[in-house]
Amino acid sequence: MSSTYQQHVEEAVAFLRQQVPARPEILIQLGTGLGCLADAMEDRHTIAYTDIPHFPEATVSSHAGNLVFGRLGGRFVALLQGRFHYYEGYSTKEVAFPVRVLSLLGARTAIITNAAGGLNPEYAPGTIMVFSDHLYLLPENPLRGSNVDAWGERFPDFSRPYDPRLRDLAIRTAIDLGFDEISTGTYVCIPGPSLETPAETRYLRMIGADAVGMSSLPEVLVAIHGGMRVLGLSVVANVNDPDNFTPIILEDIIAVAGRAEPRLQQLLLEILPEI
Repeated sequence: MSSTYQQHVEEAVAFLRQQVPARPEILIQLGTGLGCLADAMEDRHTIAYTDIPHFPEATVSSHAGNLVFGRLGGRFVALLQGRFHYYEGYSTKEVAFPVRVLSLLGARTAIITNAAGGLNPEYAPGTIMVFSDHLYLLPENPLRGSNVDAWGERFPDFSRPYDPRLRDLAIRTAIDLGFDEISTGTYVCIPGPSLETPAETRYLRMIGADAVGMSSLPEVLVAIHGGMRVLGLSVVANVNDPDNFTPIILEDIIAVAGRAEPRLQQLLLEILPEI
């Protein structure tokens, strides 16, 4: 890892330490169509990504580009409204930069959310999938390069990437809330920005993926490297049959994610006090 990158991370950490009254306990990253959770926060303090030293700029229109600190479910939370993507031209280190900064700021739990495409034919649009595992298909790993031992070990263990207790808590809470469309599954991250062909959809199913997206896993890798427990949640926006393929329209994905947002918000508000 270059000394410049390490310096940039440390400068962002130092800046945020001056801006917030306490270290965040939990980091929540919100994806496409899932940006309204901040409205439920108490004692909010919002900082635009563009005001934080060395933070990348969010270029996707459905990502607000704010870091919000406040109380949610009785916990002090750092909320990332929007993320960065490899397809925008960022390196995976840049994509995961906010998670690295917040891990050093003190967050010990990361909840990573996104909107994804369904690959499992048993899913329906609006299903919330709790990550049980993942497939990382980006051509670059954010942990590549020299390791900063103070940040994490050189070869982090990924035998159980998603904390079983957090996963069980999410499933149990969703059932208690009466959610029918809840499942566990394997998430696969592809580079994008081109959407999947029928043959690619068939292939991703064959290798074991239940949902596909273009985000989240660089952040997961860095969170685990930084010693954080991780809960991953996908809102399944569409499900495509490779033998009867229909066009994937981004506006439809955003609309489905938006309709599912109240359920996801309710789920998060219920589990936060239990973490």
